[in-house]
Amino acid sequence: MKTLIVEDDKTLADILAFTFVREGFEVVQAFTGSDALSIWEKENPDLMLLDVNIPLPDGFSVCETIRKNWDTPIIFLTVRDNEEDIIHGLDVGADDYISKPFSPRQLIARVEAVMRRSSINIEEDHYQVGAVFLDLEQKSLTISGQDPISLSESECRFIRCIMRYPGQVVTSEILTNCIWGTGNGNKEMLRQLVHRLRKKMGGVEETKPMIETISGIGYCFTNKFMSI
Repeated sequence: MKTLIVEDDKTLADILAFTFVREGFEVVQAFTGSDALSIWEKENPDLMLLDVNIPLPDGFSVCETIRKNWDTPIIFLTVRDNEEDIIHGLDVGADDYISKPFSPRQLIARVEAVMRRSSINIEEDHYQVGAVFLDLEQKSLTISGQDPISLSESECRFIRCIMRYPGQVVTSEILTNCIWGTGNGNKEMLRQLVHRLRKKMGGVEETKPMIETISGIGYCFTNKFMSI
């Protein structure tokens, strides 16, 4: 699971990164608010750990910006532990608010609790949203218990990316970066990939579409499969 750590204290940032890598997380780091927003858009992380007192924009503003379009779990880590700040942090969209200092064990436990509350079941080897099961190890997609559909690596990355945000539009730029890496893909490659994927899915996709095209913007994992 990819985690973006946003902390301007380099020593603490490295300690957090070490802790999460040791627990099996993939870690990316940012040290300012502007870098956090830029890296978040490019990397599309599963989780963000966010300090409030980062250089402009501050953590509250970063969280508020992300929450306008996305439900990525966000946890504030900060020395600002007064009630007013905690309430404000939760009001702008944070999933949890942890005051410094904290123990690594407490932090990991709080992260796991936040991820359990999210609508997506995320494990190291699979994603599940309602009746849709994506096996990352086998590179296969199972819909409503039907026979698994074999996927290419790029198709698997595409499905994984849109399943993170069911019912929400994922832009073509984010998808191409997620599938092929920054600057290596384009909208036509993405369109062809989706076309091939829909052909593989056949009748299932025709009668009850899982992938919705949002013209000029990107693609969406429809909410038709949110419940099993």
